[in-house]
Amino acid sequence: MIRILHAADLHLDSPFQAMSRDRAAQRRGEQRTLLGRMKTLVRDYEADAVLLAGDLFDADSHYAETARLLEQTLPDMGVPVFIAPGNHDWYGPRSPWARLDLGENVHVFTDESIQCVELPELNARVWGAAFTGPRRRPPLAGFHAEKQADTVDVMVLHGEVGDPSSPYGAISETDIAGSGMDYIALGHQHAFSGLRRAGNTFYAWPGCPEGRGFDECGEKGVLLADVGQDSCEAGFVGLGGRRYEALRVDLTESRDHAAAVEAAVGRDAGRDIYRVVLTGAPETPPDLAALQSALEGRFFALELRDETRLPRDVWDGREVLSLRGLYLAKLWQRYQAAESDQERTAIELAARYGLRALENGEEIPLA
Repeated sequence: MIRILHAADLHLDSPFQAMSRDRAAQRRGEQRTLLGRMKTLVRDYEADAVLLAGDLFDADSHYAETARLLEQTLPDMGVPVFIAPGNHDWYGPRSPWARLDLGENVHVFTDESIQCVELPELNARVWGAAFTGPRRRPPLAGFHAEKQADTVDVMVLHGEVGDPSSPYGAISETDIAGSGMDYIALGHQHAFSGLRRAGNTFYAWPGCPEGRGFDECGEKGVLLADVGQDSCEAGFVGLGGRRYEALRVDLTESRDHAAAVEAAVGRDAGRDIYRVVLTGAPETPPDLAALQSALEGRFFALELRDETRLPRDVWDGREVLSLRGLYLAKLWQRYQAAESDQERTAIELAARYGLRALENGEEIPLA
């Protein structure tokens, strides 16, 4: 058996463009701490090797702080570390991987063809390949490794499973089953796959170890896998970083909109980044600026979106001869003629914001 820590898609030095300059720099600094947390897991769980399945960098450039940390942390893992560069951090003569001064325990695969490194002290072989450009052909097509007695075969690859037309190293279950591997450590897809099996080969991708946007919500982490010949047990280990979370809050029955949001979150979210979509038909439309102010400090960052609708009886005043009534009557005609829910929603929004503006002045009855 060999115990491996399997991680991928750190995307170090991501731009975090949706955040302020200071917050973006803070998030990049927090990303760098992932390396130290993985080193701690290697020690605590007594891992035999580390497999990093690509896209450690977000681009072909990096900050000096990140380079120094990699040069310090990867050699200090104390076990063999194998890196298969991906489509974001592909290997080339000017890529970060060609310039970094990494320790003797770190092996970076540098060729598109699959190579093998033997670990006789672990009765194991580690196979891998690299992206050498932002796209690549299917890496496993036609590949098969002949088994050796009492030797565990693991592979580290960056590629996309399940889409034969993908330009990012398309991988099929047929190719996985025919590879001769006991376990394939994959990267590229950012949500945890769960442990899977094709033929006698187990495979998985852990997803990114920390989210960077609302398409990467929830707990993120790495995999710890005990691999033997034709056997594998793997467990997901969260790294405890900031989480992105998206939720919808119905305000129909709520008079205190801030309290409704806090109740929906229901846990300490001070470290996390939330997108809250407000829905329902509240009597009073939400004031996003006031809500943002009331909830400030409750989250690391908060994005509010208003998708509430007007209560149906708001249209009752459309027959009154007043500025308000005339405004509603015009919108009601358009609402009745609308051909889609999307159009009706837009008209309701126009009614809400128009009425809010009118409420700041005096209604002028029509003679």
